[in-house]
Amino acid sequence: MAETSLAEKIQSDMKAAMKAREKERLGTLRMLNAALKNASIESGGTLSRKEEEAILKKQLKQREESAEAFRNAGREEQAASEEAEAKVIGEYLPEPMTDDEMEQVVSQAISETGAQSMRDMGRVMGRAAELAEGRADGRRLSGLVRERLQ
Repeated sequence: MAETSLAEKIQSDMKAAMKAREKERLGTLRMLNAALKNASIESGGTLSRKEEEAILKKQLKQREESAEAFRNAGREEQAASEEAEAKVIGEYLPEPMTDDEMEQVVSQAISETGAQSMRDMGRVMGRAAELAEGRADGRRLSGLVRERLQ
């Protein structure tokens, strides 16, 4: 059986949210559906699972940054709304790596690339990102690599 795309899963969940009258969830799902459709149209074809995940990660990052900006501006209600959307988006992404898993990925990347210093940062990051398979936050991964190479 073929794996269903994220777009198909989101569309099916949109129908369920409509039936359950979950207004906020439905709004988030519609926004995700539109983002995926737009990307599909731009690429001129069907998106791969990795491309779909990349789009959702971008949407998630936008929500997290907006929530932080609203919170810093003292607009708690808008921050909570952005966080609620981020939570829904997160349901469609792979489980993020734990700190221990990230440490293992960084160790493996350093040993595989034979990195010795900060000059090897790019090579290590490239390999670490491959090993993480999109489950690691780039900033945290970069921080760990930098820590280990200094």
